Amino acid sequence: MMAEHPPLLDTTSIISSEIPLLTSPIVSGDGAQQVILVQVNPGEAFTIRREDGQFQCITGPAQVPMMSPNGSVPTIYVPPGYAPQVIEDNGVRRVVVVPQAPEFHPGGHAVIHRPPHPPLPGFLPLPAMIPPPPRHIYSPVTGAGDMATQYIPQYHTSQVYGDLDTLPAHGRSNFRDERSSKTYERLQKKLKDRHGTQKDKLNSPPSSPQKCPSPTSEHNGLTKGQDAAGISPGSTKNKSLGKGKSNSQTDTEVEEKDEETKALEALLSNIAKPVVSDIQARTALLMWSPPSSDTREDADKNDIPDVYTYEVMISNTGKDGKYKTVYIGEENKVTVNDLKPATDYHAKVQVECNCVKGSPSEAESFTTVSCEPDTPNLPRITNRTKNSLTLQWKASYDNGSKIHSYLLEWDEGKGNGEFCQCYYGQQKQYRITKLSPAMGYTFRLAAKNDVGMRNTCTCYRFLQRKLVEDTDHGFSEEVLYHTSGTAPTTPASPLLINAGVTWLSLQWTKPSGTPSDEGISYILEMEDENSGYGFKPKYDGDDLTYTVKNLRRSTKYKFRVIAYNSEGKSSPSETVEYITCPDKPGVPSRPTVKGKIHAQSFKITWDPPKDNGGAAINTYVVEMSEGLNGNKWDTIYSGAAREHVCDRLNPGCSYRLRVYCVGEGGQSTASDSLLVQTPAVVPGPCQPPRLQGRPRAREIQLRWGPPQVDGGSPITSYGLEMFHTETDEHREVYQGSDVECTVGSLLPGRMYNFRLRAANKAGFGPYSEKCEITTAPGPPDQCKPPQVACRSSACAQVSWEVPVSNGADVTEYRLEWGGVEGCMQISYCGPGLNCEMKGLLPATIYYCRVQAVNVAGAGPFSEVVACMTPASVPAVVTCLRGLGEDEVESPHYSSSTCLAISWEKPCDHGSEILGYSIDFGDKQPITVGKVLSYFIDGLQPDTTYRVRIQALNSLGAGPFSHTIKLKTKPLPPDPPRLECAAYSSQTLKLKWGEGTAKALTDSIQYHLQMEDKNGRFVSLYRGPCHTYKVQRLSESTSYKFCIQACNEAGEGPLSQEYVFTTPKSVPAALKAPRIERINDHTCDITWEVLQPMKGDPVIYCLQVMVGKDSEFKQVYKGPDWSFRYTGLQLNCEYRFRVCAIRQCQETVGHQDLVGPYSAPVLFISQRTEPPASTNKDAVQTTRTQWSQSDQVCAAVILALFAIFSILIAVIIQYFVIK
Repeated sequence: MMAEHPPLLDTTSIISSEIPLLTSPIVSGDGAQQVILVQVNPGEAFTIRREDGQFQCITGPAQVPMMSPNGSVPTIYVPPGYAPQVIEDNGVRRVVVVPQAPEFHPGGHAVIHRPPHPPLPGFLPLPAMIPPPPRHIYSPVTGAGDMATQYIPQYHTSQVYGDLDTLPAHGRSNFRDERSSKTYERLQKKLKDRHGTQKDKLNSPPSSPQKCPSPTSEHNGLTKGQDAAGISPGSTKNKSLGKGKSNSQTDTEVEEKDEETKALEALLSNIAKPVVSDIQARTALLMWSPPSSDTREDADKNDIPDVYTYEVMISNTGKDGKYKTVYIGEENKVTVNDLKPATDYHAKVQVECNCVKGSPSEAESFTTVSCEPDTPNLPRITNRTKNSLTLQWKASYDNGSKIHSYLLEWDEGKGNGEFCQCYYGQQKQYRITKLSPAMGYTFRLAAKNDVGMRNTCTCYRFLQRKLVEDTDHGFSEEVLYHTSGTAPTTPASPLLINAGVTWLSLQWTKPSGTPSDEGISYILEMEDENSGYGFKPKYDGDDLTYTVKNLRRSTKYKFRVIAYNSEGKSSPSETVEYITCPDKPGVPSRPTVKGKIHAQSFKITWDPPKDNGGAAINTYVVEMSEGLNGNKWDTIYSGAAREHVCDRLNPGCSYRLRVYCVGEGGQSTASDSLLVQTPAVVPGPCQPPRLQGRPRAREIQLRWGPPQVDGGSPITSYGLEMFHTETDEHREVYQGSDVECTVGSLLPGRMYNFRLRAANKAGFGPYSEKCEITTAPGPPDQCKPPQVACRSSACAQVSWEVPVSNGADVTEYRLEWGGVEGCMQISYCGPGLNCEMKGLLPATIYYCRVQAVNVAGAGPFSEVVACMTPASVPAVVTCLRGLGEDEVESPHYSSSTCLAISWEKPCDHGSEILGYSIDFGDKQPITVGKVLSYFIDGLQPDTTYRVRIQALNSLGAGPFSHTIKLKTKPLPPDPPRLECAAYSSQTLKLKWGEGTAKALTDSIQYHLQMEDKNGRFVSLYRGPCHTYKVQRLSESTSYKFCIQACNEAGEGPLSQEYVFTTPKSVPAALKAPRIERINDHTCDITWEVLQPMKGDPVIYCLQVMVGKDSEFKQVYKGPDWSFRYTGLQLNCEYRFRVCAIRQCQETVGHQDLVGPYSAPVLFISQRTEPPASTNKDAVQTTRTQWSQSDQVCAAVILALFAIFSILIAVIIQYFVIK
């Protein structure tokens, strides 16, 4: 609740002699530092003065722990009508503020105080013990004892009025609006005024405020009319102290109210009723305005709060009915959901701010609109016959619009999930006829009113009378009903599934010709010949299987089955006979031992069971398990005899035996087991001991295994004897339970004999055979440190002395050499006493050590010796490479006359590098300083140079690096001559250079530029090609071009400006003319009309070709778009074509631009004959169409070829050239 520690509380005495004091100390525990608990009930408050002289108010429910340095009690003020009370619980004393009797009049506020004491530090509430305020209602308390047990565990501190800066408001920390600040200041002023008027009563404090700020999330806290008047007094003493106070005075003090609270209530109550808009069937939008301050003309506008909490309430039982809260928050609009259609509602708004609520606004009425009816319930069946079904249903809720029709759909008995209309009307029942007997039909139902159905997809299904693949939300659940049928036929006899001792499991099938979904029941009847009662029913139900239980074993029973449905019963099936199985026999007797138990065999016998299970016993089975707790049983005998000899056993082992018998009824339970223990014998001979690992010079390690025969008792110990081959003396060197031992104190290179024996509880067994083992020689001792002598910077001589060999000659020496002391490697291995190390690095420290080896192994390494080689010339320069133009920052660098190189610094070999020598061909080498890059100038363009470099130090020049080839770039080329190779009205094809195929592989690039409308040259093309086609130009317009050549050396100069002009465009090709026959010798030819081209008129030229081999001749030239041709000859072919001609108006004179001719049209003139005119015209039209179609096909083929050519050219340009 409290984000920080509140200020320290003052303990100055401010009570008078009229105020009663608490004489007992209110502390918890012992010691100098005490904790005092102050407990306040819900709706109550107490006040404490702080160090700054101000008062701090704490309202209940609260339990405030305060820390006291010496157990003193702070000065606590309680409101009128309440008194403090001390409660002790488990040794902890608490101060509880409880109401007192109405007639009690103390003459001032009750003060909780202790006898006077020197000024003490303030009391500090412990924040760790203050949980957030509770969200539940507290029950009233009847006494002090109930107070301690009911309220103390659940009381929590509320907000502190005097410390508003530390309280969260509306979810934000350290927030306080202007009105709260002004209210706080006025309250402090009033408290100080009341404190001044009561000096004779030792500054009796004023009553606490009635309201306090609380978080906006607490919507269900204490209401305005809730107080602690209903709580009973805490003790009888409080009742006796309040007799001097009248009821009127008590009412006056309780009804006293702060004027600021009244002003805030008046402001919150001045709110207009909400405005309702966007009213739907189940939702509505409510909006309202904040409370208006027009009624408070004398109030300060700064006192109006910025944030309000609104509570929206609605009612559907009338304006004065019960309202329900649907929204609480700070927004001024809300969408109310889950409303009922066609229902009258009333809405109110109530405002809350700083725990103060205003009166609700006036009620606003609105009515929700109607909507589709609810989904109806399942239709139920009222009558059923073989050929009809009668269905009936109840009306669903209409949602404000009367239901005028119902839609009943069915699947026509197909069962495929597709439905169609069965009935549509106002009735609530329907009879479906002409149905098949014993057939299932699925139905569903939907309702419709003036608004419609729940889903538009349902209406579409009704109109079109077919299924729509969508979810039908308006329909009820599907229900399946069957029509009646005929009595079933005689079923087949029941079959035996399985038989038991006291039960038989039978199965039967449906009668033939019965539908799969028809409900048929069955009666299974059984006859027991021994009973004499005939067939009796054993089962009656729908299942096709049944298990008859409680039968006798090995008994014959007769069965038959009867099928029936609602139409009647069938005839009984044929009778069948089945016999129950015999029972398994009883348990045989426990086996017993017959005769003496030997180490490897014994004989057992047993008795038959008392109950054979109703059949003869065929076989007895004897099982044996080795060990006391073994779960593995092995069958050792199976036969009709009742005794058996158990042989091939192990001595000293335990065996368990059991017997069971097998008859026709099954296998009996195994008998109780018999435990037999065979006697043990001494173990057999062991295997000779074997050498474990390699023999050492002074000790050997032997290992052995247990004997193959332990004599039936675990091996407890082993005995090992050793023989000297020279003296033939023997002694026992080991006796124990381990299977290995180490024999020490031996001599190197000597032969020894060993033998072994084992023992169990019966004694020691015989010795094993002897084994001969020879000790090995020892490795040499440590060598002395080797001596190293450096002959040059890359060579050193290492020598050493012979160490003590320890019984075997040294066969080789191992020399380890390396640049790091811990990472040396073997550099020499041989019998010599010296070694020469070559390929060493100059000025480098090396480490070495030596080791001697003989047949026994390698001795320890000698001490490590360090040596350092002398300095030398630098190492070879590595990573020599050429630099590009972008890597050189010098402004004097030119790629045509300069070469830039870089390298890495080599090893100086103990002497600092002073410079580098660069060799680049026949010229004198260049010597540079301590740099790692350099560029050589004054070279020839387009020339290849071989460059190498060597490092220099005080001892001389190092070896040259590898040679690299670098080439200077050529000079930039001159621009070529620009020519116009082809032109048209909208394109110009420019050409430059030679334009051969070899030029495409040249490194020269060309940059073509054209002048735009602003007089600036823009780039048109950049690449290696020698031609470029400029497109999308204007006719009869001059354009300026320039070109430059580029290569690796850079861009060359721009050429001079070239001017090229586009010609005027010719007219487009016209469509084929249309021919209309007038008579046998006359026809009209018409063609399409073209608009004038940029002011130039357009005329037309019509040509005709008579026959097949003649040429076209002009018959008309002019601006008209039609011409009448006369003089036609009968049965003669005429071909007409037309073109457009542009008449250019120029200053030098007229110029005609002739466009391409249209496709020719074939026309055949024939004599008009009324009977056969139709056929001839059809033939003429057909021939004309065939001629036109051939020309169109040719044009299409030509267009496709052109498009393919352009596509190939674009691919070559993009992928090959670029």
